[in-house]
Parts: sequence; structure tokens; C-alpha cells
Amino acid sequence: MQIAASLRKKLRFRPSPPQVMLFGFVVIIMIGAQLLSRPFSYTGDQQISYLDALFTSVSAACVTGLTILNTGIHFSTFGQIVVIILVQIGGLGFMTMATLFALLFKKKISFRERLVLQESMNYGSTEGVVKMVRKVLLYALCIELSGAVLLSSYFMLEMSAGQALYFGVFHSISFFNNAGFDLFGQFPERAGSLIHYVEDPFVNIVSMLLIFFGGIGFIVISELLTYPKNRKFSLHSKVVLSVTGILTFVGAVVIFLLEFSNPLTLQPLSATGKTLGSLFQSITARSAGLSTIDPSMLREVTQFFLIILMFIGAGPGSTGGGIRVTTFAILVGAMVAMIRGKEDIVLFRYRIAKQQIHQAIMLTMISFAIICSAAMLLSITETGSFLAILFEATSAYCTVGMSSGLSSHLSTPGKVIIMLLMFVGRLGPVTLAFALNSRSKKELYRFPEGKITIG
Repeated sequence: MQIAASLRKKLRFRPSPPQVMLFGFVVIIMIGAQLLSRPFSYTGDQQISYLDALFTSVSAACVTGLTILNTGIHFSTFGQIVVIILVQIGGLGFMTMATLFALLFKKKISFRERLVLQESMNYGSTEGVVKMVRKVLLYALCIELSGAVLLSSYFMLEMSAGQALYFGVFHSISFFNNAGFDLFGQFPERAGSLIHYVEDPFVNIVSMLLIFFGGIGFIVISELLTYPKNRKFSLHSKVVLSVTGILTFVGAVVIFLLEFSNPLTLQPLSATGKTLGSLFQSITARSAGLSTIDPSMLREVTQFFLIILMFIGAGPGSTGGGIRVTTFAILVGAMVAMIRGKEDIVLFRYRIAKQQIHQAIMLTMISFAIICSAAMLLSITETGSFLAILFEATSAYCTVGMSSGLSSHLSTPGKVIIMLLMFVGRLGPVTLAFALNSRSKKELYRFPEGKITIG
């Protein structure tokens, strides 16, 4: 009896934190697809196929924003609410939302659940992770509420109070979670996304602030709020804020110079419009996917530059994607150290551990390989220029959501490829690998060191 009980205990499946995240996202996506494929979720008599509903559910849960259907036209109010709930769960993480309900019902958070929370939030340790979840929920609620109030009050100038309130809440959640979904397709006289507001300082500034706070990560937000009292930042926050600021400024300048004379983008705009348009594209390209300028009208060199920004992405533990700005900082630091003949990578007078350098290189190479492989497959299944295909593949994997116009014309295999890219990009290739192969054996021996010629 004891042997049988012991055997049952060993055979009992205990999912690891990465596996919990994998299964959780799959369940949420499937529930969303089921709801969106029902008649009460779409408008008109034309039924939405299950594949299109699944694509929308994946895009929303993975806070990407790539769409093959117009959210403001094809989905009913119920369907739109399902989309924005998926965005909220996907942005904050389903474990964070589950912890919210556990805290509301005063349920104790187990150590295993803390491990999953640590994994989902990219937090350093299990110590203080529940306290961090409380902060995340509070920060998200306050920022989204502030954004909703500001946007709703402004939208009341051009639509009814009820619609303005609905639009304000929907877009505040979408922008903060870097999802890129919008409802402005309801207005046939307007272009998609925020193109109508390209020269509007208020909408631009509020939207950029929401995207910025959603893209830097909750750890950085917490340190920003406590800075007046503590007067210090961690190395993580210093790197995220400095690299984000540099990329935003450099990106805006490059886009301004490349598109200044383009009659289809910046040329017709005023000086304010050119400045806002350049700055907005620089910020949104790394995470949010919204546009005040049609990406398909940009010059090819600008589109390629946006691909680079999308690949870099936002901050760790944020609602954005990409390889992350910290990974990019380590790679640049490694290059500078090698050029100078230094052995260590030093950022803000701190030496970066070798393990983190290896992780940064691994993540970059895996991400690069996935995007290139997907672009090659899409070149077979889809028609269009390779740059447009690469743009779409990068946008999907990095959960950005900017589109060169390819998404609305995808074939069935193309939709499957893009969905897989969005899912892997949101979950993370390393987390996915650990989820699929959780048993790691410790090597009992090491091979002799060898040398090869490089360069």
C-alpha cells in the first residue's frame, strides 16, 4: 500500500510555473475565441469564422493588436467588451488577475502560486511578489482610470456622453496595455487608428503617456513613484529609463528626417504635426502598435527602421514585447566592451553577470531565428513584398500590432503562422521552452575547453 501510494504521488502531474502560464494563456484564448465566434459578439448577418475569432482572441490576449476584422465595425458591444477584457487579462497577466480575486476573497496565496507569479512578472524572487501584485493592480487601475477620464472628457466634444465614456475606457485600457485595438473604424469618414488625431496635441500626449507607462514595466513605475522619498533608482530602472529615452529621441529624429518630404506622411502636416507624428511613431513602434501615420505609406527605409525598433521592444515585466530594452543595452554594452578591450560589461558602474550576458545573446538569437523563419514561411503563403512580410512577422512576434496592410489579406496558413508568432512572442521563447521541457538534468561533467578563430 505504501509503495502504491508513493508511486501515485510520483506520477501525479505537477505543472511547473512556465507550464501554468502556457496552459493559462491557452485556456483564456480558447474561451475568448468561443465567445467572439457567437452571434451576439458580431454585428450584421455575416457570421465570423472561428479562425477569425481565434485570431482576434490571440491578438487581444497577447496584447498585440493585429486585426483581420475591424473591431469597431464587425464586433458588437458585447464582442468589443470581450476583446478589451482579454486585453486587460493579457496585459497584466492572468495570474495577476487570479491573485486579485484570491485577495478579494481573502484566500491565502501558496508558495507554488508565488512561483508562478514570479515567473509571469519577471520578478526577482518570491519574496514580496504578492505585495508587488497589489501595487501592479493599483498602478494599473489609477493610470487607466486617469487616462479614461482625460480621453472621455475630450471625446465628449465630438460625440455623445455615453459613447465618449465608452470610448475613453476602452482606449485607455488598450493604450496602457500596449494592445493597439481601437474603435474609430465606426466612423467611415475617418482613417483607422489615431490617424485622425495626428495633429491633436491632447490626444497624442495622453496616448503617449499611457503607452510609456505601460511599456516601462511596473517595477520602474513603482520606483518612479517612490523616487521623491528614496532619491534612488535600481540599476534595472536606470537602464530601462535611459534606453527608453534614448530610443524615443533617436527614433523620433530619424523618422522626422526620413519622412519630412514624404507627401503621403509628414510633408502635408504643420510643424507641430510633423513633431507629434514623428514622436508618436517612435514611441508606439516599440510596443503599442497604434498609428497617427499610415505605416503602409512610410518609405521602405522608415519601415525597416521601425522593424528595428519593434525588435528591441519595451521594458521587462511590462505590457510590451520585443527582446526588451535591457537585453539591447547588454548587447550594446558587450560591443563597446569588446571594442575597448575590456573583459566586463559595465552599466552605471555595475558589472553585468556572465549569465545575464548569455541570456541576452540567447534570447536575441532565438527571436531573430523565429522571425526570419516565419518571414520565410509567410513569403511562401502570402503575396507581397518581403519587407512588408518581415514587417508583419516582426510586429506579430514582438506583440507590437503595427501593420503594413498584410494582416487583412492573410491566407489561412498565414493566419496560423501570425497567431503562433503572437503567442510565442507574448509568452516568451525561453518560458515556452521550459514549459515544453521542464526536466533539466544537471551535467555531471564538463568537456575540455577548446579555441576557435573568430573574425
